[in-house]
Amino acid sequence: MLSIFKTADTQTLQEIAEEMRLRKTKHLILLFSMGSQFDHLIVQQLARLGVYCLVADPATVRADDIRKLNPAGIIVSGGPASVHNEPPPFDAAIFDIGIPLLGVCLGFQMWAKHVGAKVTPHDAREFGTHTMRISGSDPLFDGVKDGTNVLQTHGDAIEPGSAIETLGATENAPVAAGRYKHLWGVQFHPEVTETAEGARMYENFCFKICGITDRFPAHNASERKIAELREQVGNKKVLIALSGGSDSSVVAYLLKEALRGERGKLLGVYIRGIDRPDDEAYVRKYFDNQDWITVEIVDATERFLSALRGKTNMREKRLAMRDVYKDVLEEKIKSFGADFVAQGTLYTDLRESGLGHATGARVAEIKVHHNIGITFSVPELRPLEDCVKDSARGIGRDIGVPEDLLVRHPFPGPGLVVRIEGEVTSETLRTARAIDGIYIEELRKADLYKTVWQAGAVVTASRQTGSKGDDASMGHVVALWAVWSVNGFTARFAQLPYDFLDRVSRRITNEIREVGAVVYRISDKPPATIEWG
Repeated sequence: MLSIFKTADTQTLQEIAEEMRLRKTKHLILLFSMGSQFDHLIVQQLARLGVYCLVADPATVRADDIRKLNPAGIIVSGGPASVHNEPPPFDAAIFDIGIPLLGVCLGFQMWAKHVGAKVTPHDAREFGTHTMRISGSDPLFDGVKDGTNVLQTHGDAIEPGSAIETLGATENAPVAAGRYKHLWGVQFHPEVTETAEGARMYENFCFKICGITDRFPAHNASERKIAELREQVGNKKVLIALSGGSDSSVVAYLLKEALRGERGKLLGVYIRGIDRPDDEAYVRKYFDNQDWITVEIVDATERFLSALRGKTNMREKRLAMRDVYKDVLEEKIKSFGADFVAQGTLYTDLRESGLGHATGARVAEIKVHHNIGITFSVPELRPLEDCVKDSARGIGRDIGVPEDLLVRHPFPGPGLVVRIEGEVTSETLRTARAIDGIYIEELRKADLYKTVWQAGAVVTASRQTGSKGDDASMGHVVALWAVWSVNGFTARFAQLPYDFLDRVSRRITNEIREVGAVVYRISDKPPATIEWG
């Protein structure tokens, strides 16, 4: 799936040497992917610095492999495992080689335990953004202000002691950052946007600590992806699952360039049924009258409702929806005679599905995604699988995707299915679509739509006793939410104005008789996910 360093055999070392020659660099950073949801953000962060980052498999790479490769530095990422009851696969002798090493969260806990520090589960766990106080002076924090914000998501803590020099602390983490000889560690995630000066920390590690002196030239990602697609597809026919959102739109435009706009080679299939109120309108507006793509609309509403009947668990509903999604695409693959099927799959989708960098470390499955785990009858194209939302949008702007499509809020592949608690029925589906329509319409009218990364409305399983007119009523409790984010890996709840929330609540309860009350969710990611289910 993604290139992984597993062992330092002759062929592998030759391939890495050739890659470094092409990048015009003498240095690389080796990243041990321990299963963190954020590890690919580290790769992207280093790429923005012009540093070659090679992902390594902790289950197979040994200390001798490191000596043969001789990287300028090593990063050990976070992950879902615990050094207490689930020690992750890793050759601890790597900590003793002497190469500068940065441990992130779990990676820090691993080397701290190795050098004799006490790592303990803490009752006061840290999830979300915290203020870090910096102790003393260390090159890792050159130019970083004292009291900077950092994003933490961990349950184990490193206790202060003589083995480790404490470089920083937060409210519940006495050693939020530390050092032992050539080993540096942080209990937070510098790669996420909520860590205000994380980019500076990685820059300091690479250039001031590891001594990297060159930066490889940045490649034009869109040109590279178009060339790769052109080589894969040739002059054959491609079907793309088209949703009207930014990701599938970017893939469609990449395919337009790869196929040189040839008529009859690209079919976009839009599936109606569990979509947002305006999704189809965007597809029709921007794709329906183009000569380089043919668009077909498939109404699968009844098929979705039939497959979802009686299912209340979110995972079961996601799987049922995915079955219908696959069947519809397979029918169109056959009728169109497609040689390939394309999807707007992002790295976020892969990682939350328990995939991504294929190493021996355990990766948690956060949720089932509609575009992951499907075996089609033709080869699948996923040109954005190494991208997150912001980098995919950047590619879209490079190749002329209309800005209206790029700035649309993300929408889950399973659609309104995951914005309905319990069984999906024609009534709850109608209600979910109506409340979404009102919410987004009001966000646009108040000039708030572009200030938040994503917003949604959920029909919860709770019901509220109410009074409408002169009679008692019982209606759904609707939960509104909105978040600020950059890439979807992390998010902060958006502090929308109370007068706005009041106006939306009044409209929803007045215009939709099935609704009894409206609430607003104020949880961040982590610990919550952005979507409800």
